[in-house]
Amino acid sequence: MLQTPVGSSNETNTPEGVATSGALRGAGPSAPPRSPVGLRGRAWGARLEIAVLVGPALIVFLGFVIFPIVMAAYYGFFSWQGFGVPTDFVGFRNYLTILQDPTFHDALRHNAIIVVLSLVLQGPIAILLALLLNQKLRGQSIIRVLIFVPYVISEVVVGTGWSLMLQTNGAVNGMLENLGLGAYTQDWLSNPDIAIWTLMTIITWKYIGFAVILFLAGLQGIPEELSEAAAIDGASYWQIQRLIVLPLLAPTLRIWAFLSIIGALQLFDLVYIIWGQYVSSTAGTSTMATYLVTNGRNSGNFGYGNAVAVVLFLISLVVALIYQRYVLRRDTAGAITGKAGR
Repeated sequence: MLQTPVGSSNETNTPEGVATSGALRGAGPSAPPRSPVGLRGRAWGARLEIAVLVGPALIVFLGFVIFPIVMAAYYGFFSWQGFGVPTDFVGFRNYLTILQDPTFHDALRHNAIIVVLSLVLQGPIAILLALLLNQKLRGQSIIRVLIFVPYVISEVVVGTGWSLMLQTNGAVNGMLENLGLGAYTQDWLSNPDIAIWTLMTIITWKYIGFAVILFLAGLQGIPEELSEAAAIDGASYWQIQRLIVLPLLAPTLRIWAFLSIIGALQLFDLVYIIWGQYVSSTAGTSTMATYLVTNGRNSGNFGYGNAVAVVLFLISLVVALIYQRYVLRRDTAGAITGKAGR
């Protein structure tokens, strides 16, 4: 007859005993609930960290961007000479004058032409140069530097040099005469039929290097395996570029186009240096920025000039928002994390 060992209990051999002992073994000190005070402390700590990191940049942005825009809008409601407290309130008269001025309409049209021609001229040339420089060539680094050098030269130097070369007795006409092409000499700066093309030539020469470097950076991010696989399948070089490379380069193209559009809308320095405040309007190269300086600062009507600055800002803002909404949305959609993925 089997006997139960001393010190043991039959209760541990029963299912109820096993469950009871397991429950007793698994039972332990439960984790204390988090204190609301501790949670609030962590939240305030995170907010303080964000404030310390973002605060300086936010202060600079408010002080040097938002505040000047607000003050320009305020001064635009006055006929102000640039000193003292503005007292001659004119309401929306400055803004109505801007919208009704044919000279401003011409400047706005010139800006639109520059925007379109910048995209049409610089884009294809920069893509071809970038595709060429993306190949293994001798002297590749030197060619890249030479293409990028005009972009880093000061606008004052570029404008002064080109204005001297393009005068009627300048180097360009002199070279044409020495080559026996004297019939093609032109008044490159004052002739309204060709002055805008002269400006576009200078702009393209000046800023093409930035587009080329940007496209080269985009091309470096395209895997070579895709082109190699397409070549194995029998695709030609131009088919590879058209069907593989350019679609993958599209985000870089859209970013460059956005920067080019905003820069063309705010173009001032080259036009003002080469053509001046008076010749630019008669030659057909005036822009909204040169109109601002000519009719605001140089005329002593700083209130009107501030109103023009606000109009220029609003036009640029509307163009940027439209471009962001309909063009850049496909590039930024993947960068925004929604709540559904949490």
